[in-house]
This record gives sequence, structure tokens and C-alpha cells, in this order.
Amino acid sequence: MLDHVEIHVSDFERSRTFYLSALAPMGYIPRKVLPTGTGFDVGEPDGEGDPGGEFWIHQGTPSTPRVHIAFRARSRGEVDAFHRAALAAGGRDNGAPGLRPKYHQHYYGAFILDPDGYNVEAVYHRAV
Repeated sequence: MLDHVEIHVSDFERSRTFYLSALAPMGYIPRKVLPTGTGFDVGEPDGEGDPGGEFWIHQGTPSTPRVHIAFRARSRGEVDAFHRAALAAGGRDNGAPGLRPKYHQHYYGAFILDPDGYNVEAVYHRAV
């Protein structure tokens, strides 16, 4: 089980604005805000994981090659809302919402390239 993931971004404010909008439909909020970093998570800390959040962005040099990050959605509607919000926030489409049966029968995902080119996904794994 992962505790948290961090990526470096070339323009912290631009990326913070992007992730605030893109992750909001799945319930992610900023959990800890630093001058050059922000940790995001869903809901209240549970006392077991990183109290600063499970997903972090920090000002720095983006990794090469860019990583793929998938966020678990609670419904297909959240996947759709993520895709719309991420596009509106300046992300680039990298795969519209839809079923991806090559992964498994109920895999429903959407893919966006963030401002630095990271492949960001929202995915839902259950039947409707």
C-alpha cells in the first residue's frame, strides 16, 4: 500500500490551480499547503496515512520520463467530471472517458496530460 506520491512541477502555482480544479470532482482537497508545495487528499486524515495528504506537488524539475498517476473515482460520473474539470483547467486530453476492456471488463477511465505532461487518470473499476 502506498502512503503518498509526489511529483515535481515546473510552475507550482499553475499546477496547484490545475490540480485544485481537476481533483475536486473526486473529493480531493488541499490538506497541507507550503510555499512551494501542496498535499492533496480526500476527506479527513484517518490517523494512519500522511496527514499532509496522499498526493503531493512541489516546485522543481519534472521527472523524465513523466509518470502516470491514476486516481480512484467513486463512480463513472466522477471520472467524467474529472475529465471536464481538468480540460477546463488547462489539461490536454489524452483519452476521453470510457470503458477500457483491454484492462478489464468494467475499467472506466479518462486520461489528461497536466501542465507538465504527466499522464493523469481518473478510474472507476465497477459495473455501473
